[in-house]
Amino acid sequence: MPRMSQAVLAINFAGPHVAVQDGGRHGLMRYGLPASGPMDRTSFAAANVAVGNPAFQPAIEVSMGGLILDCISGEVTFAVAGGGFIVEHAGDKHGAWMVATLRAGERLAIRPGHWGSWTYLAFAGHIEAKTWLGSMSTHSLSGLGGGRLTAGQTVTVADPEVRDGRHGPITCPVIARPRSELRVVVGPQDRFFSKETLSNFLSSPFRLSDAYDRMGVRLQGPPLAPSVALDMPSEAIVRGSVQVAGDGVPTILLADHQTTGGYPKIATVVDSDLDAFVQLRPRDHVGFLAVTPQQAIEHIRLRASTMSGYLAAIRDRP
Repeated sequence: MPRMSQAVLAINFAGPHVAVQDGGRHGLMRYGLPASGPMDRTSFAAANVAVGNPAFQPAIEVSMGGLILDCISGEVTFAVAGGGFIVEHAGDKHGAWMVATLRAGERLAIRPGHWGSWTYLAFAGHIEAKTWLGSMSTHSLSGLGGGRLTAGQTVTVADPEVRDGRHGPITCPVIARPRSELRVVVGPQDRFFSKETLSNFLSSPFRLSDAYDRMGVRLQGPPLAPSVALDMPSEAIVRGSVQVAGDGVPTILLADHQTTGGYPKIATVVDSDLDAFVQLRPRDHVGFLAVTPQQAIEHIRLRASTMSGYLAAIRDRP
């Protein structure tokens, strides 16, 4: 039930890439505007639904840099879901995937644990933040949208609620765990690569480099240099594209990827594998498994069904 008109939280510390996100700024890529939205959509939705919100209500995305909030006034129920992060609240320590209530005078600290790169903090209320072109999702390069969080700012949650019946742990589903084998559909520019290079791409282990942000992650492994001149015109890019630069280094493009590019794309990661992939950390290994377009569609449909059942279970939990 509603207790106060707002809860005010002071940001004591915020690491890089900690920002407000929602479901994304969709339908505008033809104008050169990235969709943005959460890196791990599964965990984002889980945090919101566990606290009683719609799946893609605005929430806070927390990177491995962590976040520390002090509740100045009010009280609000919150959920944390994503990765194996550590949550310290009111003197107690918990794992992520939990629901509790933050009250005036209490501190909430979210720090990286033994696995995962991203976690999500959702409130039983509405975060007050800027909207840009119909979305609060923050575009990391420009900062437009709800915005990055920095120490010294405050976060205001309007119409906060205390939902005691939702307190406790949330089940972390298998689909939210890191995935080190990614299913890919080869192409659309596989013609730029020799058969040997394509074979190396599909059979060799790669490692995530430290060049990892919301735009994408560069991989370390065998070079995948194109075998012909790069004379392709710039064209549209989708999330999950495996783009190869002239130096043969592949990059998997993620939430804030550019909307067009002129480098060849050796393959595209099946969308249903991306949320689990982004929970890998720099220096973790990853490999690729080729599937047909029809198989990719079947995997996406199966995962969507699994996700729907999971969200229904945590939405309806006592």
